[in-house]
Amino acid sequence: MVDCTGGRVRDDESADDIKFLDLTIVHYLSGPFRIVDAEGVPASPGDLLAVEICNLGPLPGDEWGYTGIFERDNGGGFLTDHFPSARKAIWYFEGIYAYSPQIPGVRFPGLTHPGIVGTAPSVELLNIWNERERKLTETSHESLRLCEVLHQRPLAILPTSESCLLGKIEEGTAEWQKIATEAARTIPGRENGGNCDIKNLSRGSKVYLPVFVEGANLSTGDMHFSQGDGEVSFCGAIEMSGFLELKCEIIRGGMKEYLTPVGLTALHVNPIFEIGPVEPRFSEWLVFEGISVDESGKQHFLDASVAYKRAVLNAIEYLSRFGYSKEQVYLLISCCPCEGRISGIVDAPNAVATLAIPTAIFDQRHLGFADFVINLGYKAKTSGAWTKIEENSGCSEVHLEIGWTPSCNTRPKWNRGTIVT
Repeated sequence: MVDCTGGRVRDDESADDIKFLDLTIVHYLSGPFRIVDAEGVPASPGDLLAVEICNLGPLPGDEWGYTGIFERDNGGGFLTDHFPSARKAIWYFEGIYAYSPQIPGVRFPGLTHPGIVGTAPSVELLNIWNERERKLTETSHESLRLCEVLHQRPLAILPTSESCLLGKIEEGTAEWQKIATEAARTIPGRENGGNCDIKNLSRGSKVYLPVFVEGANLSTGDMHFSQGDGEVSFCGAIEMSGFLELKCEIIRGGMKEYLTPVGLTALHVNPIFEIGPVEPRFSEWLVFEGISVDESGKQHFLDASVAYKRAVLNAIEYLSRFGYSKEQVYLLISCCPCEGRISGIVDAPNAVATLAIPTAIFDQRHLGFADFVINLGYKAKTSGAWTKIEENSGCSEVHLEIGWTPSCNTRPKWNRGTIVT
């Protein structure tokens, strides 16, 4: 299957394709698939569809992907107020690993997964979606603030006939127009699953999806080679074209037996996910904390979004001390296998969120960062040459090669720095 944009992002150093991307066209998906059992009986409303991810990966012969920052006025992102301009990093794959000429000194294993796996809604559920999301868009933007910055992105993506894909229904007919103005867009995850962007749904994982229509009408796509928790730059995974092998099992009456509605109707349920056994293992992490106090110093009440934003900003500020631009770090945090957590949600007034970044993704041969974090007992005599400082040597300084000018995919230009211990 193609990437989420249908191949409109190019393998080059220009971010113009990200800047001017028509976001009314995404996502490109495979499906919908009508699911039947061994006797040919289709899945029915009220059933549960167990979808196992058997195998997946980059499309052979197309082993590359990209991470982007959308333009403020065309998509934006979690930190649009700090990063309003479009940027792009290209990633190349070497087996399970990815590296980027635009973010040198970094290499990490991918946890490949589909961003979207979902069933089709019933007419009743579709009407619920459209009503509640339309009400949100009618709310005054001035009353909804994130860290004292007005929302620059639409509050919801309502149905529209623009760039609508409706299978074999003839465009321009009355039927086409009616469906186009009712059909939900695939940007958010909802009760049917959909665009949940859960990075751990890789090989061996299972998704238990509610069935709302006969045959379930399963769709999937938006393949990611890797992603950080939150996909914070919005185009923030390593987007790629890829293949996906699924196995489906129908659990008759499973919605009532296994899913508990939280809402006004039996349709207000959410999928259950069973994470597979295959994922990268890291032993050393840098963890950044954020609380519900925004950049202006204003206190918010148990706001986990504000807390996570502060954690991400703290990570960007720190890592940018080691030769990376803040845009590079923003892109990296969006797509590397970092772990986001809500660490506290009850101790008023502050929610506490954390962002953990594995130090092993940084190349210690070329970057003094990891040695500074892990072993302050080392000294660089020459670029890339590290020798241990003896305990009784009396040495009071650690000289670090910290930072480069990442302008090409060659040996970086070093800038010498000194850290006094």
